[in-house]
Amino acid sequence: MDGTVLVADDDRTIRTVLTQALTRAGCKVHATSSLVTLLRWVEEGKGDLVISDVIMPDGNGLEALPKIATARPGLPVIVISAQNTIMTAIQAAEAEAFDYLPKPFDLPDLMKRAARALEQKRRRTPTAEPATPRTPADDLPLVGRTPAMQNLYRLVARVMNADLPVLITGESGTGKSLIARAIHDFSDRRTLPFVTAQAADLQGMDGPSALLARARGGTLVFDEVGDFDDEIQGRIVRMLDALPSNAPRIIATSQDDLGKKTQAGAFRKDLFYRLSGVTLGVPALRERVEDIPLLANHFLARDARDGLGQKVLRSDAMDLIRAYPWPGNVRQLENTLRRLAVTASEPEISRAEIEAALGTQSVARPQIDAGSDEQLSAAIGRHLRRYFDLHGGTLPPSGLYDRILKEMELPLIEIALDATAGNQAKCADLLGINRNTLRKKITDLDIRVTRRRKLM
Repeated sequence: MDGTVLVADDDRTIRTVLTQALTRAGCKVHATSSLVTLLRWVEEGKGDLVISDVIMPDGNGLEALPKIATARPGLPVIVISAQNTIMTAIQAAEAEAFDYLPKPFDLPDLMKRAARALEQKRRRTPTAEPATPRTPADDLPLVGRTPAMQNLYRLVARVMNADLPVLITGESGTGKSLIARAIHDFSDRRTLPFVTAQAADLQGMDGPSALLARARGGTLVFDEVGDFDDEIQGRIVRMLDALPSNAPRIIATSQDDLGKKTQAGAFRKDLFYRLSGVTLGVPALRERVEDIPLLANHFLARDARDGLGQKVLRSDAMDLIRAYPWPGNVRQLENTLRRLAVTASEPEISRAEIEAALGTQSVARPQIDAGSDEQLSAAIGRHLRRYFDLHGGTLPPSGLYDRILKEMELPLIEIALDATAGNQAKCADLLGINRNTLRKKITDLDIRVTRRRKLM
């Protein structure tokens, strides 16, 4: 890897680490804590790649991207940011950043992206008026720093202006409708209508045509399309096959795995293929536990702005909501905290108040209290019984064996990696597995590996 890299970050540690890593890789590096200095270097013709933070003492790195593009068309920029919301990814994509990484980032991953940026020439021509990133909505609860959410944000940013149908899947309460709305609100169709269609809207001779008239070239969302009966599915197929030139963007949401339903003959194959141009999977809250504190603080701050009272969670209360399985996902967490913002007697919400708010629902405690004689197998058994109880007498979705093993394997490997400071050789030895096996599991489970010092 060769070339000159311009690094802009107000964190001296990050500047030092990136300078050392890029220099070892064969690059020349100019590092600064000033956005003004970075722009001057760019205008002077220095640099083959820019790596820039967003929030700088003298400006915003995202807002500087159009200036960089105007001064040096084709100069790739990698954006790094501690702002872990979907808006950062969308703004970076709108401003045509080469790539975006959230902090804390994995240094080897950043180095690979930097190598690709130096090797590739961006196919871009300057425009008279470069796009200006839009201001995010204050109440957009698409918050998360976990790899699963960051990957979702990147996909949303890539597809929002693509002329392809989008299928958004995920459990109830995960935020599928928010993803659909974000795709519309930050796309080129944002000034046109956003229409959500239920099965009833497609009934009657004029149902499909009335929907298209309402959408007027904007966005048309088929909400929980997996619940539509065969007749309504057929109407959608015929409507999609006869779309006019000013057709709306088509988005569908579903709690069900439509691929499996299609294979089982419970969903029309022709409709599935028409809707699944791009599939976005929204993870369940229990699959991104590290995001729960971010979401909780976001909701409590929003409730305070709404005049419901300034509340915070005590540490033991936060531990409890992290341990709870949240079958209703983000929506359940949001509603629970909103209720507590009103009913909590003190500024600090206690563990007892959380337990009371959750009522009769089981509270998962994955950790075993110190001094307990309970065996791990017994704790797992209790957790699984609660999992079955949450389905209200119906069986959980098929594939339970692999799904449960994966859920146990993921935290085990993550904790072992953290305990060994990200050293994969030591981690493999600790777990008693082959190092190549560990690497494969890290890839399959999409685990982010970071050596001991995380770059904040």
